[in-house]
Amino acid sequence: MSIVTEEIRAKSEVYRGDELCQEKTKFLLKEVGLPNGLLPLKDIEECGYEKESGFVWLKQKKSSTHKFDKIGKLVSYAPEVTAYVEVGKIKKLTGVKTKELLLWITLSDIYVDNPPTGKITFQTPAGLFRTFPVSAFEVEEKVKEDDQKKQEKKVESEVKEGAAAVAAAAVQVKEV
Repeated sequence: MSIVTEEIRAKSEVYRGDELCQEKTKFLLKEVGLPNGLLPLKDIEECGYEKESGFVWLKQKKSSTHKFDKIGKLVSYAPEVTAYVEVGKIKKLTGVKTKELLLWITLSDIYVDNPPTGKITFQTPAGLFRTFPVSAFEVEEKVKEDDQKKQEKKVESEVKEGAAAVAAAAVQVKEV
């Protein structure tokens, strides 16, 4: 049964579709000061954010696993992931487990150090925790590359237009 009720939905920003939800998830993580690659979910159907309480939910078509190569950890994401977010923290996390040796361990809290030390800590409901470098969960944003290419094309176009204007001015000067 879903934790997300109609009452919560009514007070929340709700988004549908994988591409939009991926973008909103990364934006939210960045906004609260967490690494943008922390929640690499696949085929997200719906995501929502209730600003007043900080409640967030992400629904994907089916559960997924992801290996964070930089730290060699396998993480499992349930079809529904929920949490409460605030600056530098994710609390009361549900739907996320990590593999330690042969066991899947539930995660309940994620936080970065304040003041920033470049470390992020993952905690279980029992209070056990592990700390890793924040850089292991950062992902380069493809949007920036696309924007950079658009900017380069725009500059190239402006240069061509400028060259055409100079050539036109030269022709007008010759006619006089």
